[in-house]
Amino acid sequence: MLLPIANNFVAAEERSGALSHVADLNDDGIAGILNLLGEHYDDPADAAADADAYVELVEAIDDAGLDCCISVKPSQIGLDVGDEVFRTHLERIVDAGVEHDVFVWIDMEDYTTTDVTLDAFEHHARETDGNVGVCIQANLKRTPEDVERLADVPGKVRFVKGAYDEPGRVAYKKKARVNEAYRDLLATAFETFDDGIAVGSHDPDVIEYVEGLAAEHDTPFEFQLLMGVREDAQHELAAEYDVYQYVPYGGKWLSYFYRRIRERKENALFALRAIVS
Repeated sequence: MLLPIANNFVAAEERSGALSHVADLNDDGIAGILNLLGEHYDDPADAAADADAYVELVEAIDDAGLDCCISVKPSQIGLDVGDEVFRTHLERIVDAGVEHDVFVWIDMEDYTTTDVTLDAFEHHARETDGNVGVCIQANLKRTPEDVERLADVPGKVRFVKGAYDEPGRVAYKKKARVNEAYRDLLATAFETFDDGIAVGSHDPDVIEYVEGLAAEHDTPFEFQLLMGVREDAQHELAAEYDVYQYVPYGGKWLSYFYRRIRERKENALFALRAIVS
């Protein structure tokens, strides 16, 4: 059973509750991104089980006629077991997405997984003519080169600042520097991308900055915001722009909160502010 604090950020433990939450979002003009909670499996059976669950989720989204896509963590579907296990399960999920017209996002995890994740995205983006997306993180020093690589790849790219506490040799550590890198990446993307840009930020200054970029460029874009965080702003934005709410669900909600809070002190403060507001 979800604790009251978890109800703010996790839709339900069961798939049916998550689908119902997305249906309510759709009624308000907001699309959903469903994420079954789970990550860092070292047991092949666990990875296979969650891959099966994602295939079933795709079918359920189609059956319900929802405006909804899914987002999958590589370590959840076998990356910690082996690269080939991850690729095999991802292919099953992407194939289901194509069959049922459900978009598939590939989440980005810590910096050690960047190359294999981007390789998988590019492969499936070209194979499906853009029915997949990938997340990239502004705090990583390598990301400008990754953006250049992805500019002509079909599909969508989600831009986030980055939640993982990465070592200083690969990532910017100061908040101001990450914010600067994030704005630079967004500007580059709006200038050079032909396919979709997803802006994963709740920062009002970033949102205003993106609105300015959108006024200058015709690049398709959307805002993506977390369930339970500035939901009033989500509804306001949805009156003018495409807005997606990232909706976690499942029985592993406790470990989800523990990891998010442990990764960075800012995550705990951010969650606290969201609850209070």
